[in-house]
Amino acid sequence: MKIELDFSSEHFDKADLKVVACYQKDETFQGSWSDKNLMSHFKGLRSSKSFSGSAGEFMTFTGPEGETVLAVGLGAKKEAKAEQLRKTIAKTYQAISSKKFKTVAIDALSFNCVNDKAKAAELITESLQMSSYTFDKYLANKKTPTFKKICLFIDDKKAKKAVEKAVEKAQNVTSSVNFTRDLVNEAPNVLHSEGYAKAIEADVKKNLKGVKVKVMGKAELKKEKMNLFLSVNAGSAFGPRLVHLTYTPKKATKNTKHIAMVGKGLTFDTGGYSLKPGGSMMGMKFDMAGSATVYGAFRAAVLNNSPYKITCILGMTDNAVSSTATMPDSIVKARNGLNVEILNTDAEGRLVLADCLDYACDQKPDYLIDAATLTGACLVALGSQVCAVLGNDDKWINELRNHAKKQDEYMWQLPIIPEWRDDMKSQIADLKNIGTAGRAGTATAAAFLENFVKNDVKWAHLDIAGVGDSQAHLPYCPSKGASGLIVRTLHDALTNGK
Repeated sequence: MKIELDFSSEHFDKADLKVVACYQKDETFQGSWSDKNLMSHFKGLRSSKSFSGSAGEFMTFTGPEGETVLAVGLGAKKEAKAEQLRKTIAKTYQAISSKKFKTVAIDALSFNCVNDKAKAAELITESLQMSSYTFDKYLANKKTPTFKKICLFIDDKKAKKAVEKAVEKAQNVTSSVNFTRDLVNEAPNVLHSEGYAKAIEADVKKNLKGVKVKVMGKAELKKEKMNLFLSVNAGSAFGPRLVHLTYTPKKATKNTKHIAMVGKGLTFDTGGYSLKPGGSMMGMKFDMAGSATVYGAFRAAVLNNSPYKITCILGMTDNAVSSTATMPDSIVKARNGLNVEILNTDAEGRLVLADCLDYACDQKPDYLIDAATLTGACLVALGSQVCAVLGNDDKWINELRNHAKKQDEYMWQLPIIPEWRDDMKSQIADLKNIGTAGRAGTATAAAFLENFVKNDVKWAHLDIAGVGDSQAHLPYCPSKGASGLIVRTLHDALTNGK
């Protein structure tokens, strides 16, 4: 969806549909469109149609000069915050997307419930771009709005520079959220590991100038002794790929903060010989959402000129069944030299992450984040709306949680206790890849990963098993398919950290 800014009312005045907002029980619009005849007309209609202005309430009417106006309720003034604005704009888009208007204009200042004109424009843009997302490339009959762009009217030329900067930032973030959604939603026969790596390379070449790309295949991974990673790929018809991306800001010094991110990129997970039931296998193309999420955040941070050095490492493979697939009870030596007893081949994501984390630590970051759709236990513990975070540094974890709070995304810390570390020890090897059945699966998985974080790197593990999938309760997320959540949180950490 194209967003056009209008600081003179030229496009707003000519629009087929004008969208304005008002607070609950308020008889005037809050923005800059102060036509007295319209205000009087609206006041009369409001009484007769019982329009209260509650959050997400709509009233369409014809103005005194024949214009079509959509009045949108913001709810009580004291309760109208950023997330409420995102939801209201998303519902507004849903309400108008099926209507046959050629041009749509929004009086952005009437939606300024955050008392910051640039921030309001940013939130409106953010919500419109996320709400208008569809994954329809395989549909013969696509449902597209009759309007190709939406005009934001901001009647304040003094705010132009700040508004333009805020809108550009929002577009960079949301294009990255939507790119993440595209990757996760893509069919696994198309986005296998080899195709996935090519898709990232192509996007970097097109959009991320100055980013260094290194792609490693089976031969390079063998040289790196990434045997856990390779064990997951052993049954696949497609070669494994590790994509290593590096961004260095123009004004970097030896003191520039360095953040590394690692993403689990299981393009499809059958469970291997520990085979999933058929019903549980559907949707396993989503098992690469962790890698898509960290890439989306990396992409947005680069587009918005992050002041930090950022390393992004994506481990890509599928987990297939064949005569060459890894057998349960196998013992495999990790990149860091630890021997791992693989008791369950469906606990494969942590094996890929383990070698990738060890590799990431060798890049000498100050901070490290990994993201993965790692455990079903996360859904049991926190449901589908909360991201779990665990790690070795409470200050770093709390910083990430604060970034999540700023973006109105939910993140909750779970502990890693000594007993769970002990639970991951094997009697015949250094480690085993599963803990005791039915006990703290999210935390024991993190306890396993902790063994592969070194050099005193501050590390946070994000289990996005719940939040990576559809979030139908959020009107700016698709009702089915990838949510794109946590990209905004990580982007904030990569651009606005301490």
